[in-house]
Amino acid sequence: MWPEQQHTGDVRTALGGTGQAFFAPAAEGMVFASVSGEHSGRAFAVFRMGMNGANIGGAALGGALVTAVGPGWVLAVDAASFALAGALRAFLDVSGVPERAPGGGMLHDLRDGWREVTARPPWLWGVVVQFAVVNAMVAAAEAVYGPVVAEEQLGGAGPWGLALAAFGAGTVGGALLMTRLTPRRLLLTGVLCVFPLALPSAALAVPLPTAGLTAIMFGTGIAVEVFAVTWMTALHQEIPEEKFSRVSSYDALGSLALVPVVTSLAGPVQDLVGRTAALWACSALIALLTAAVLCVPDVRRLTRRTTTGTVPPPTVPTPPTTQTPPTSPTHQTSQTPQDARTSRLSRS
Repeated sequence: MWPEQQHTGDVRTALGGTGQAFFAPAAEGMVFASVSGEHSGRAFAVFRMGMNGANIGGAALGGALVTAVGPGWVLAVDAASFALAGALRAFLDVSGVPERAPGGGMLHDLRDGWREVTARPPWLWGVVVQFAVVNAMVAAAEAVYGPVVAEEQLGGAGPWGLALAAFGAGTVGGALLMTRLTPRRLLLTGVLCVFPLALPSAALAVPLPTAGLTAIMFGTGIAVEVFAVTWMTALHQEIPEEKFSRVSSYDALGSLALVPVVTSLAGPVQDLVGRTAALWACSALIALLTAAVLCVPDVRRLTRRTTTGTVPPPTVPTPPTTQTPPTSPTHQTSQTPQDARTSRLSRS
């Protein structure tokens, strides 16, 4: 590849990542703003199933189109598909979502989101820190070491491609599973499903035959989706709707912050300690960080809440006047902010 082409590709990749950083938190917030609390888990599971299914189908369709018409036309079709997806968003019915007052600008929103994250119990930032390491270890194993192991010890790119396809199929299966399951202990269920993410690194360290690696990747895909749905359901339950996308942005930032650093260091680490040792270290760090998060009491105790009715306040008698006899005590039913949020979402 010519240096100019490499530079252009790097710029396109950076712009694509920037666009995704803006899109993902807003899209997740839009999904949760349009459903009531008891349906949020299933709604997000359907959202993830569609997204993962499109990733698998899109990869297959892209490969076929490259063969048929060439890569240039495929990139043009890809760009047009993004424009079409953006246009389709304009047809979403958000009339049930209450209008928000204008904010104080991006910096104000960033500070507001940061205060929301740091004010929460340790379960929120503990999981974010956990995934800063977990995502970095997974990226190093699967983006740097995996292709090399496949080329040198598994017979080439074909087995690795099959393993990645199995992971994608597992994510679709996991999302489909979560449309039916509603675990009571959201974070405990989700965090336990992070342990399987240590298995692909271990499988590459051995390395396991293609069949074993493919089976592990499929199971890991299922586990990833169970965590994703339970985690986002917990955030939706505990974070006010008007601040959800801001908190989700910090979640994404923290969870991905170490990925570029660790992937750039994966090669030098392999030269220093060997690829097998580096893969075992990735597996061990994932398992250790996950076990540490399970030591946080709120992770084990946070449960799914059901929608509850409003509670009337104490009775307040109306003071008597000289013209009329004393009136009967009156009752007013107040509505908590959480109940108001639930009623708005239910109408949407």
